[in-house]
Amino acid sequence: MVQYAQVLMIAIPFFILLMGVEFLIGRRMGVRNYRNFDTISSISSGMTNTLKEVLGLTIIIISYTWFYNHLAFFKAEPKWWMYLVCFVGLDFAGYWSHRFEHVVNVFWNRHIVHHSSEEFNLACALRQPVSTVIAVFTFLLIPTALLGVPPEVIDVVAPLHLFAQFWYHTRLIKRMGFLEKIIVTPSHHRVHHAINDIYLDKNYGQIFIIWDKMFGTFQEEKDEIPPVYGVKRAVNTWNPILINYQHLWLLIKDAVRTNKIGDKLSIWFRPTGWRPEDQKAAHPVHAIEDPYACKKYDTPEGKLITTWSWIQLVINLGMMLHLMYIIADIDFSTMCLYALFIFVSIYAYTSLMDYSRQAPFVEGLKTIFALVIVFNLGTWFGLPAIVVILYCLTSVAMSIFILSQPHQAITTG
Repeated sequence: MVQYAQVLMIAIPFFILLMGVEFLIGRRMGVRNYRNFDTISSISSGMTNTLKEVLGLTIIIISYTWFYNHLAFFKAEPKWWMYLVCFVGLDFAGYWSHRFEHVVNVFWNRHIVHHSSEEFNLACALRQPVSTVIAVFTFLLIPTALLGVPPEVIDVVAPLHLFAQFWYHTRLIKRMGFLEKIIVTPSHHRVHHAINDIYLDKNYGQIFIIWDKMFGTFQEEKDEIPPVYGVKRAVNTWNPILINYQHLWLLIKDAVRTNKIGDKLSIWFRPTGWRPEDQKAAHPVHAIEDPYACKKYDTPEGKLITTWSWIQLVINLGMMLHLMYIIADIDFSTMCLYALFIFVSIYAYTSLMDYSRQAPFVEGLKTIFALVIVFNLGTWFGLPAIVVILYCLTSVAMSIFILSQPHQAITTG
């Protein structure tokens, strides 16, 4: 936990720096590849995932260590070749887990947030889930365990394998010559994120594109068919926490409402997007038929709300980095309190970007929560409490003021 937090304290500023470079290059090239609210939503989504991972809030049904201890053909001290085997093994497992997340209804809920952006940029790579509370795909690493790759090698290689998937989320890099035949490139991954029929559910590879070519899921990007990004059922919100559970909520409602027992039981493992016939008729959900005719989700980016949303992001990002900095010095319950506060804050300011009337109410809850924390700890996790209380009160006032402006379109959600 502590080591992972230390790694992220270096990785996160580096990723944000690369996003800034991509934005500047895109502007120089005349490509509008970033929108304010979309970018804030993406980074905020990455923050929620980071908090969950740092706190270790995932239930592992059968751990890799168990597979290694019981199934390994041999056991030895880590050797250089084990790191290579591990990298390939993780990529093979990643291909199949990624594919399952796309084609099985219940597993799509784990992945929808990553595809929810209607832009394709480095910030989009940070859209990672908080809904993956149960690790179900560890069994895909059985081949790696059989070959005697010890758990400590996995611990080293897994973050590297994950971070290596960041760079290809960009529209600015076109084709990459012979590398297109070996690794996943931006061109391959643009296809993967597109909702055009020809591109849908293709290119699941994470590092090596060979798996897609082996298992029949490869699709080359076609110049005459520009990718359109997002998901077939547009999420229509900037709130990453809501996005994480939209699909699951639809599954639950359909399972409860449908009259057929078989559909109640099978809906979870049907192909992604499948719904009972009676529910499609009674409760239709809009799905995009023509990607080129759909309009991107957007809310007014007035100067005040845009500036305030960026300020909120910076403050909460700073809090998250502060939590990582002190994580070795506080107990688990205190970590959870700090993380929960940041979760509530993210929910509040991203709801405000939706112009949702929930925003002031959630900001009020955040303020009460902050007061409870300060009352019990006597400080704000080592920082002056008055600064945080003033920030919370300002957040309440700003959300009320912004929503009071008559020219803004306000949603009721």
